[in-house]
Amino acid sequence: MIFRLGYVAMTLNLADCSPSTTVTVANFSKLSDDDTRLYKLRKITQKNLHNTLRILRYNEAYNIKVFRFTSKLVPLATHPLTEGWDYAKDFEKEFKEIGDFVKSRDFRVSAHPGHYTLINSKSKEVVKSSIKDLEYHVRVFEAMGLEDYKYKLVIHIGGLYKDKEESIERFKENFVMLPDGIRKRLILENDDKSYTAYDVLNICKELKVPMVLDVHHHRCVNNGEDLEDLLPEIFDTWNGEAFNPKVHFSSSKNPKNFRSHADDIDVDEFRSFLDIAKKIGRDFDVMLEAKNKDVALLNLSNKLEKIEGIKKINEGEFEI
Repeated sequence: MIFRLGYVAMTLNLADCSPSTTVTVANFSKLSDDDTRLYKLRKITQKNLHNTLRILRYNEAYNIKVFRFTSKLVPLATHPLTEGWDYAKDFEKEFKEIGDFVKSRDFRVSAHPGHYTLINSKSKEVVKSSIKDLEYHVRVFEAMGLEDYKYKLVIHIGGLYKDKEESIERFKENFVMLPDGIRKRLILENDDKSYTAYDVLNICKELKVPMVLDVHHHRCVNNGEDLEDLLPEIFDTWNGEAFNPKVHFSSSKNPKNFRSHADDIDVDEFRSFLDIAKKIGRDFDVMLEAKNKDVALLNLSNKLEKIEGIKKINEGEFEI
């Protein structure tokens, strides 16, 4: 059984390499005229795209094939102040270069729209804004030439709104109404407060959508379900998909801030999860959600190499 490691959005090992530089609405509004504002947007976007390609090249050097793009590649992309700006056309070459790199190296890339993307909201305006945000993410993927639906967007179920069952039904109703270009890219994740792994698994089975298990979130909120019982069915939601099942993994910062992510990954916790996963015997990928990003991945990689029964293929890939 083979598993691969990935990380989120940015690297700490490359200097001046943020792909998420942005500008606040307040500062953007203060700029003197439309030309100045457009210049600012273009300058930031160009640097973000340049740094994204730098990160992908760095990942290739370390054999890290699983990566999550930042949602902030294009500053203020969904804000009314930038309406009419065709960033995909302005940076056609840069987007394509990123996409060509991803495809030629067979990278697994994804994105994770923010917590304000709530398609089960009771507010029609919030749902409308959420769809607009999803459209932005899809547009970025398409600008890169990543039209294949195997390049996914991870979202949560959303809020409880004082009635969990009603909120789940509203999610399902809104989900099936989404345009194909969005809906076929979505995969669902359990959260750390409201919707358990068991909840999300049942939703995914009904909607026929892949599920991303967040192991840390499962520890934060559950109804006593054993992960060993859930994991085979969670992995089965990926049947027929181009990529293997994917899980999110992080360690708790400390007992007081249990829900917060630690800087690094606790190797003993990770090994405990591997003991569960290897009983299934199915290849899978792991998105590490640690504050130290790539440094946390490489630290974990070095520790796993020393554990009996785990064979290191390269920095980002292991066999057990």
